[in-house]
Amino acid sequence: MAVAGSLPESNPGPPEALSIDCDECALQHTEACADCVVTFLCGMEASTPVVVDLAEARALRELDVAGLAPPLRHRRRTG
Repeated sequence: MAVAGSLPESNPGPPEALSIDCDECALQHTEACADCVVTFLCGMEASTPVVVDLAEARALRELDVAGLAPPLRHRRRTG
């Protein structure tokens, strides 16, 4: 599932989960990592993956749009 861009407004099947693993993030150990919504909301160790379902992803996006939480900055590493 792509993280960047908008999420679909409807999902005909069961909701898909978004798995966020900081060890797979290209921005791990950068300034952006400290300002990531996963770090902000979960306060978890960077080595612990977080699973976010579609409804939660929409809620996180709304918190970001409202300025109440930082955006999701996870970008899967390539190569």
